[in-house]
Amino acid sequence: MADSVGKWAPGGSYGPVLSQTDLYLLDTELELNPILKNQNDAFQLVFNISNGQVLGYNHESRDRDLPFGPKDEPATLPRVTELIIITDASPWCTIVKNPSGVTLNDFCNSVWKEYTENMVTEKEFESLKPREQELVRRYAANVAGQNWGGYYTPGANIPNRFKRVDWLRDKVYFEKLSKNNNYAKARLGFSAPNIFVMSLSNY
Repeated sequence: MADSVGKWAPGGSYGPVLSQTDLYLLDTELELNPILKNQNDAFQLVFNISNGQVLGYNHESRDRDLPFGPKDEPATLPRVTELIIITDASPWCTIVKNPSGVTLNDFCNSVWKEYTENMVTEKEFESLKPREQELVRRYAANVAGQNWGGYYTPGANIPNRFKRVDWLRDKVYFEKLSKNNNYAKARLGFSAPNIFVMSLSNY
């Protein structure tokens, strides 16, 4: 465990940070931080995309949440200036950038902003089936209702514009990142070492 902690410790002594061009020319495989793969028992990431709250969980300390201590650890080794994040839960692509090397905090912050600061376009909303549109409306109305101390009821003031996070409905908890080159090609038309697929859950 000590070697693992040392390997991912924050700092600049990792060699050069690979740019997008470097990555493609070298065709280097990236190793994901175990926290992003949900494979670190000492710190399981609890990241809520809807409010940006990031905490940790440890089975041996179930009575309390852990602060986001590893936030400055690199997201990958070698470090890279850019990560591309896709998910089957939405049609959007999140690009995480840091010229000094993408960290865990950069990842969480970029995903949170992507889904809470950008709106669903009318065309995107219309691509949903009518039932899914209604579910997004209800979710957005419930969130608005909670902000005002109420809940969705038929005939309530339902928002007619939606944030991207509303599209996710209750599936707003980060689960893990993984590689899936076939899915990346289907979604983006190409695959690359820095494209990762984000799984979400509603726990």
